[in-house]
Amino acid sequence: MSATPNREASLKLLLKSLRLPAFQEHWSHVARQAEDGGWTFGAFLHHLAELEVEERRQRRVLRHLKGSHLPHGKTLASLDVQRLTIKTQRLLPRLCEGGFVDRGDNLLVFGLPGRGKTHLVCAIGHELVQSGRKVFFASTNLLVQRLLASKRDLTLERTLKQLDRYDALILDDLGYVQQDRAEMEVLFTLLAERYERRSVIITSNLVFSQWDQIFKDPMTTMAAVDRLVHHAVILEFTGDSQRLQAARPTAKR
Repeated sequence: MSATPNREASLKLLLKSLRLPAFQEHWSHVARQAEDGGWTFGAFLHHLAELEVEERRQRRVLRHLKGSHLPHGKTLASLDVQRLTIKTQRLLPRLCEGGFVDRGDNLLVFGLPGRGKTHLVCAIGHELVQSGRKVFFASTNLLVQRLLASKRDLTLERTLKQLDRYDALILDDLGYVQQDRAEMEVLFTLLAERYERRSVIITSNLVFSQWDQIFKDPMTTMAAVDRLVHHAVILEFTGDSQRLQAARPTAKR
């Protein structure tokens, strides 16, 4: 399987034109490995194809991870699973597998500030990206401001289509949305657009009975809640604030 210098240079150009960078990088040493191991041509080609597919997957994951805006440090590896409720511990592996995203179901996480809601949903988001799904993380308030600006510029439909490319949309801190009817309307529009098609992952310090503070109108509140919970996993975070617990040793020093 060895090649002359001219043939090797020609092969590099051919692989480059075919956009097979893994073939181009690995074929030479894989060829030597195949010769030493007595591989068939089919086995040689199959191994190179596996390398190409895996490297493309890794590049795609890196690209999706960059576009997700997920916080880098909030991963499954850094999540303190022992702080989670038994229900959440039990559901976590299944949520990380991402079946709920494939079905267009939602994940709703409630709890007071500092309980670890954001870390949990970001950890799940990282796992979803690793499995090939597209995720977008945003502060609810900032995303609502983006939608408002799009509505003002008459480009709201375009922005909604851009967001629809993501399999899962993580809206962090829903309870901090400002109490403004225009903001409520664009947020409701976003939730309605994704209903039963695309997943929404929400963290909120407000329970459903307090969502009239967000949507103002009781009928709109009921409609929003109804759409979100129709196909949803609901988790509740209790206990002390993790941020306060982490700060106590520092205060003692």
